[in-house]
Amino acid sequence: MKILSTSLLCLGLFAASGFAHAASNCTISLKGDDAMKFDLKTATVSAACPSITVELVHTGKLPAAAMGHNVVISATKDVDAIARDGIKAGVANNYVTKGDTRVIAATTLVGGGQKTKVTFPGKKLTAGGDYTFFCSFPGHSMLMKGKLTVTK
Repeated sequence: MKILSTSLLCLGLFAASGFAHAASNCTISLKGDDAMKFDLKTATVSAACPSITVELVHTGKLPAAAMGHNVVISATKDVDAIARDGIKAGVANNYVTKGDTRVIAATTLVGGGQKTKVTFPGKKLTAGGDYTFFCSFPGHSMLMKGKLTVTK
């Protein structure tokens, strides 16, 4: 009986350590600047996260009207269409079409010295899926994008 209890305890601790490791990949922290660059080209999150938070700090000095940044997450195949449609949506909608089902998550638009964040359910992402994070301000998505890797 003592061996069984010890084995179950060890198994439980092993499982919990795996969950704790997976849960540590639940935040994407990005910085964007006036040179239209994110500080990261890749980010990794875990599909096991109950929720995922995307944080953006605009480290530049220019206002949102001139050099605004946001972060949009979508399937890679949808990036160009979302960015194109976002231009039509305009600044009032943070250059993201309201109700666009291709958009997994999107922050608000911020200017120099500002920050923003958005949280969304982790179940919106699938481990091994092909995802991209990008800025949908007109013309920015060509340079301001990166690969989002989703692990189990």
